Amino acid sequence: MNEKTDDSSEHDLFVTEFPKQGCGIVDYLQGRVHFALLDQIKLMNASGMTQEQIKETIIANVTEIIDHFDPQKESKSL
Repeated sequence: MNEKTDDSSEHDLFVTEFPKQGCGIVDYLQGRVHFALLDQIKLMNASGMTQEQIKETIIANVTEIIDHFDPQKESKSL
């Protein structure tokens, strides 16, 4: 899933732009996450993964991000 290609047309197939105007920061960030997840699901589905595999992979990734989040460290990098 981490392949790097120079073919931007492939990226255009799976990357949905989220509109930046007319919403607050919380709505904007939630919208970006929503569209990023949908784009990832579309790509995983196109690669042949089952819905259960997709669900397990995404939940594992999100759990890892949350488990490794350190608010003290993040506030210092801002």
